[in-house]
Amino acid sequence: MTPEASTVVLSTAAPVFKRVYVWELPVRVYHWLNALCVLVLTVTGILIAHPPALASATEASFSYWFGVNRFIHFAAAYVFFFNFAFRIYWGFVGNQFSDWRNFLPLRRAQFRQVWSVLQVDVLQAKNRPIEAIGHNALASFTYFAMFLVFLFQVVSGFAMYASMSKAWFPQLFAWAVPLFGGDFSLRQWHYLAMWFFIVFTIVHVYLVFYHDYVEGHGVMSSMVGGWKFVHPEMLKGNGRSWFPLSPRPPRNPAKPPPH
Repeated sequence: MTPEASTVVLSTAAPVFKRVYVWELPVRVYHWLNALCVLVLTVTGILIAHPPALASATEASFSYWFGVNRFIHFAAAYVFFFNFAFRIYWGFVGNQFSDWRNFLPLRRAQFRQVWSVLQVDVLQAKNRPIEAIGHNALASFTYFAMFLVFLFQVVSGFAMYASMSKAWFPQLFAWAVPLFGGDFSLRQWHYLAMWFFIVFTIVHVYLVFYHDYVEGHGVMSSMVGGWKFVHPEMLKGNGRSWFPLSPRPPRNPAKPPPH
């Protein structure tokens, strides 16, 4: 082989990307506050289900650690609920990437993208980016299932809390206790649903890193700053989301620095 034949021509042209403001500030605040609440609720919930035997030389009334643990659990539950309610509200007033319709299987193209994502994420049959600026279809459907588990945890948690609280809010959910056959049965379902969040978090963190590597769109940093890097071809037509919104006055997010 001659030297000329073995010469490799390297292109010095940099790939062209566009910065797109995807995740608005309320969505990002919801995401991180929700992550904190899930962490606190999981740790305190495990301690409630499996309290360790802690030896102490002090009077029991002065080492009220289990009561403090339960208080933290209940307080985090209130934050979790109102944060969850706000996210539902933002699904109606936020931008097209947070639109509530993105989370429902309403179009055939969404199911086709689910299969494409499964080929990349699960079957490892393909190694190419998924053309989605916001959540891809499989992620959207998974988040919808997660919202349903959120709702169950809220109802079951406050239903169990109703028997030990005189506040009016927990009493709104007291009907769930007899529906599930009593307090003990409901506690078992509440505890089982907690493991959904643990498994979901592990898979979620893995896929965030994986898609950030495969797609190179800045998935990880987007939930901090809100911006993603996408190819201009993805901005054509209706590719920016499944359900583009009607024209609205822009919110004027912070302008990206000049290239």
